[in-house]
Amino acid sequence: MTLVNLPALAATPALQRLIQIMARLRDPEQGCNWDLAQTPATLAPYTIEEAYEVIDAIARGDSADWREELGDLLLQVVFQAQLAQEQGLFDFDAVALSIAEKLERRHPHIFRDGRLDLPRLDLTADEVSAQWGVIKAQEKALKAAAHGGELPPAAFLDKVGAGLPPLLRAEKLQARASEVGYDWHDPRAVIAKLREEIDELEAALDEQLPQAELQDELGDILFCCVNIGRHLQVDSEQALLGGIAKFRRRFGHIEQQLKARSVALADASLDDMEALWQDAKKAGL
Repeated sequence: MTLVNLPALAATPALQRLIQIMARLRDPEQGCNWDLAQTPATLAPYTIEEAYEVIDAIARGDSADWREELGDLLLQVVFQAQLAQEQGLFDFDAVALSIAEKLERRHPHIFRDGRLDLPRLDLTADEVSAQWGVIKAQEKALKAAAHGGELPPAAFLDKVGAGLPPLLRAEKLQARASEVGYDWHDPRAVIAKLREEIDELEAALDEQLPQAELQDELGDILFCCVNIGRHLQVDSEQALLGGIAKFRRRFGHIEQQLKARSVALADASLDDMEALWQDAKKAGL
């Protein structure tokens, strides 16, 4: 049996170049003022944004953009590692080694006894997932032992990461609660709940409640919409992306038709734009 020849644990010239560029940009005397002003917290939103850009490029099937967006996402990892290195915490090599060791540790059917020259054990995807869960539990126990005993008990919903995008986090929280029976059993019941939440928002408007109250009611509506998607087995993130794409197509039709009439968007009436929207809808845009 021929096994894959894995490369040595060394950075490629391209990766070394990227790390050196980042170090220069952060040089206190010769670096870039914008890069020098950044902190882990200020960079965090860019990390999320770049991840979504990767997803968009994949969805569009654009390999050139896919490559470029992956580079932008990699920059965020290199940038954060540079900041950590400056604080004496860890460097990029430590980040790469950490995930490499985790992959080897959690794939014992591939990296048997820590060796790369043995054929794999042929596990199904479900068996691999089950094995992954067992290994994670073992790692948690070792981490607790390293801290001198048990880690503080986590709440049931704490298993869902707080750093996830809001729609995904909402869906995972709902699915987690469902594991212990806290859930509806019919999508129509969730739709009825949505109507109830919309009524509460309308009541808040009628009562002229403060902005914070309106935001709270809107949050309930959005959370309920995600719940509907989960019960329909529809990914809320993808559903919203589809809605965004549809909006762009139809609004683009409005813009094109107005331009053909030599009418600026700002000069068009709402009725005219709505009529063009309906035309786009009828045309299947």
